[in-house]
Amino acid sequence: MARQPQDLLHLLTRAERLAARRIQSVLDAYDCSVDAWRVLDLLSGDEGRSMTALAEEAALPAPTLTKLIDQLVDQNLVFRRVDPADRRRVLAQLTPRGLRRRRQLSRAVRAEWGPMSPGLTEDEEDQLMPLLGRLSGALADRGDKDGATTTAVGNPVGRAR
Repeated sequence: MARQPQDLLHLLTRAERLAARRIQSVLDAYDCSVDAWRVLDLLSGDEGRSMTALAEEAALPAPTLTKLIDQLVDQNLVFRRVDPADRRRVLAQLTPRGLRRRRQLSRAVRAEWGPMSPGLTEDEEDQLMPLLGRLSGALADRGDKDGATTTAVGNPVGRAR
């Protein structure tokens, strides 16, 4: 039987939506969205990220990310600062409160999710992660060649670190 693009898209979409729904049920206790959790996770462990890079990595349109960052700033979880290397760019960075919130959310999600993806063995997850990374890279490269705007994500979005 020939594989159809819509079959892969259906499976990926279903898996993403079910996973997001499961994670959202955990995040609801903290009044946090999956997108906010992803952004907080992406901002951890570095000196800040440009809004453009963050939008690409979070797989969010720039206006949506800006609105989300505004909310996170209002909650004192994120602050903006001018990039010292390029004063035209703005960097987003976690506040100390944001770092604590990210750790708290990551612990809660890990407790629900477990050490590996639901229904997968450790070996299966070890096989799946690089395959999804390759697929994301190939689709991003294809979009770049076609002149389309794409979102390339090196690491799976939303994965707790």
